[in-house]
Amino acid sequence: MTKMAHLVQLQDISAAYNGHIVLSDVNFDIETDDFTAITGPNGCGKTTIAKIILGLKKPQSGEVVYYREGRPTDSLRMGYLPQYTDIDKKFPISVRDVILSGLESHTFFPYRYTRQDRQKVEDVVGLMGLETLASRHIEALSGGQLQRVLLARAVVSKPELVILDEPNTYVDRQFQGEMYKMLHAINRHCAIIIISHDLDAMKREAKRVIEL
Repeated sequence: MTKMAHLVQLQDISAAYNGHIVLSDVNFDIETDDFTAITGPNGCGKTTIAKIILGLKKPQSGEVVYYREGRPTDSLRMGYLPQYTDIDKKFPISVRDVILSGLESHTFFPYRYTRQDRQKVEDVVGLMGLETLASRHIEALSGGQLQRVLLARAVVSKPELVILDEPNTYVDRQFQGEMYKMLHAINRHCAIIIISHDLDAMKREAKRVIEL
């Protein structure tokens, strides 16, 4: 069996909001083939950990170390599916353009998409079964359809790590089952971290569960 390599290491991570400690001396590793779930009650710091790994929030103390091919690197290609409540469904943008925006971090401003970029989007549209929705505005989508679009956006850049924050919120059980099938397929090519309060589902679907 091939030994998997480190992708991310959290070393003695502590974090606070408004003077309130939400994380204290957190340590864990993410390997290149991981499907790790981070669970716990509201306010325990699950989303904070995601934002620290993504570089969206600095820890109060500690360090995040990224690796590529076994060697430390400054950053990783990461995809992010935020909480449903963070999405403005009224924003006038099409499904195809939402997915295309997942490539912006890899281009210079102003963003000029290439033919190859647009082909990547069409490939992901097909992979996620979004062909009939690609030209619609996101305000016309159901909760499950929007989550599928946001997952497509998270993976279009072929990331090394995908982080999903409470992806089951506002979606039905049928979509949840479809989503886990998609995630297991994606996990063949990249690591996954899923933030969830649903401990039973995480024990069933993830390879490893970290309880905060």
